[in-house]
Amino acid sequence: MLNVQRILLDSRPGSNGVPVPENFRMENQSIPLDLKEGEVLIRTLFLSVDPYMRCRMNEDTGAKYLTPWELSECVDGGGVAIVESSRYPGLSPGDMVTSFNCRWQTQDIVNGGLLQKVDPQLVDGHSSYFLGTVGMPGLTALLGIREKGHVIKGANQTMVVSGAAGACGSISGQIGRLDGCMRVVGICGSDEKCRALVEELGFSSALNYRWGDIPSRLRECCPDGVDVYFDNVGGPISDAVIAQMNEGGHVILCGQISQYNKDVPYPPPLSEATQEALRSKNITRERFMVLNYMEKHAAGILQLSDWVRTGRVKVLETVVNGIENMGVAFCSMMTGGNIGKQIVKVSA
Repeated sequence: MLNVQRILLDSRPGSNGVPVPENFRMENQSIPLDLKEGEVLIRTLFLSVDPYMRCRMNEDTGAKYLTPWELSECVDGGGVAIVESSRYPGLSPGDMVTSFNCRWQTQDIVNGGLLQKVDPQLVDGHSSYFLGTVGMPGLTALLGIREKGHVIKGANQTMVVSGAAGACGSISGQIGRLDGCMRVVGICGSDEKCRALVEELGFSSALNYRWGDIPSRLRECCPDGVDVYFDNVGGPISDAVIAQMNEGGHVILCGQISQYNKDVPYPPPLSEATQEALRSKNITRERFMVLNYMEKHAAGILQLSDWVRTGRVKVLETVVNGIENMGVAFCSMMTGGNIGKQIVKVSA
């Protein structure tokens, strides 16, 4: 028998919609250690917590491509693991693998076809990067900008990124700069994050939305208006940015984290003023889903890996130790407690 620790969804968020660590529960479980043909035993190294997971805490996720987590069942999401034994062709002990549906367990027996083998050299041995910069958040940033941002070198464009100190935002601002934006401005929730964006990641400037009066400070940071907006948060922040966008601008609709605890459809409805701004200035705003560009993922991973290894893209991570702290890490990420990608280290 194999003794594992795992995290279950113990309850759904209460009437205010705000998740708490107590929504999750850890339990010990013994599972038979007998691999069937096609199965693999993995040991979990790192697990990811991401904003989209808040939707999975509901009975209805509001998205056809997302299934809800069931009560008293093991939670799952992005993970990196090591193969310990295998009866699946192509996977051997010692191989590093990732999965979008890695159960929150210290070890697990899974169908090998659900695992993707990865090369640690792509991340210089930093295997957690496969959950962030050289993984889905990085691909979301890269393909979001390339497919929806319409960045043109030499066009003196200004890009604004909300949620700029998060997993995706911290990467998208750097890619916007690499792709040719003259000015990249980040919006985040603390002075510490603002300093990191400018001093470590090379943003032109950053503003802390908690200071208030976002429109005035945005005008100071973006004297020529906004051409590209990478939207991770929605709500009043996005209303303020869109109001200052230029004719023919582009909104990359990536996430709406400020609205995830509310009982509203996705994408959430816009105010009449914001709808009018989009119409009158011919601003494109289309929902972006990285899963719609699977054929571009392999090349994207190689591009992101090259940027990271050559230092052109810097990586920020917030790492919490111990599977027992999954709920704490998730709730902290949902309230902006992380700088860069929020990771939970499960084992060495």
